[in-house]
Amino acid sequence: GGVIGRYSDMPEKYPSIAHFHTIRVNQPASKFYNTDFLKTICDLWEYRGSGMMNLHGSTGDLVLLGTTTEQLEPIFYELTHELGQDLGGSGSNLRTPSCCIGKARCEFACIDTQDLTYELTHYYQDELHRPAFPYKFKFKIDGCPNGCVASIARSDMSFIGTWRDDIRIDQEAVKAYVAGEIAPNGNAHAGRDWGKFDIQKEVVDLCPSKCMAYEDGELKIDNKECVRCMHCINTMPKALRPGKDTGVSILLGAKAPILEGAQMATLIVPFMKAEPPYDNIKEFIEKVWEFWMEEGKNRERLGELMQRYGLPKFLEIIDVPPAPHMVKTPRENPYIFWKEEDVPGGWNRDIQDYRAKHKR
Repeated sequence: GGVIGRYSDMPEKYPSIAHFHTIRVNQPASKFYNTDFLKTICDLWEYRGSGMMNLHGSTGDLVLLGTTTEQLEPIFYELTHELGQDLGGSGSNLRTPSCCIGKARCEFACIDTQDLTYELTHYYQDELHRPAFPYKFKFKIDGCPNGCVASIARSDMSFIGTWRDDIRIDQEAVKAYVAGEIAPNGNAHAGRDWGKFDIQKEVVDLCPSKCMAYEDGELKIDNKECVRCMHCINTMPKALRPGKDTGVSILLGAKAPILEGAQMATLIVPFMKAEPPYDNIKEFIEKVWEFWMEEGKNRERLGELMQRYGLPKFLEIIDVPPAPHMVKTPRENPYIFWKEEDVPGGWNRDIQDYRAKHKR
């Protein structure tokens, strides 16, 4: 994994492009570079490749376009020994984990996205470099529900930072927003006259779960109804903050339209703590992989496997209890298929016992 072989069908006619291999380089977490590193990569690629680069692909890798077979080993040596870089994932393996800027720059980050990305990248080196999966598998890690790497739409396993306690409210700052002393939306709309800030119209009425109210100069939130959409926090960042009991929601099965069509991820784990060494997360990952590697067809993404088996069966196999958070729409049919072990007394019934309870 990491080198994508490209060969011309007419090498005799076009000898200069008989080979044109692509190399994927594992980007640093949150894509933090310094200029010395970027200049060295450019020099390396001018010398050993075509000079064409792609920053960044959908998965994130620093993509080096076009080189020949005899240059592959020297490039790999220079990347690993001189630059301290590694190849990214390509082929039917774990692709390069990708994350948002996290706690390095963002006040909303609920988890340390960079640390989790770094740990998963190092821990799963074998899965990154030796293709053994039915198809590709992507981790993407968002620090909060704002989703700056769009993990919910672009990864087989999406980690989204969240909280399970109450949103923190500074009532004095709320009053300052209402009075016009603090500009809403972090002053992102400066220079346009949108009129006076209206907390009822711009915050309370736009809450998707209708869990907010502004009464007697005080903002109230029914936190058990909150769906963590982040709208109120984004609008009044100085007044509202995510809770302190933070962790991740884990979603599975997003993908682009290759075989079955595009699909968004399904929420599987509503909340899980995310603290080093992340053993609980690794245990969950490996449970999912074990099933997918055993039952997945060639070129079948995890989301398609979940579709094929159905969510109830999938949850049973990975040993996750069903929860209302997983339901996107209400049931369309009235039938429930019970298992014998879930029915008190099993399938066997005593007709006399039934008649005693249901007398004519």
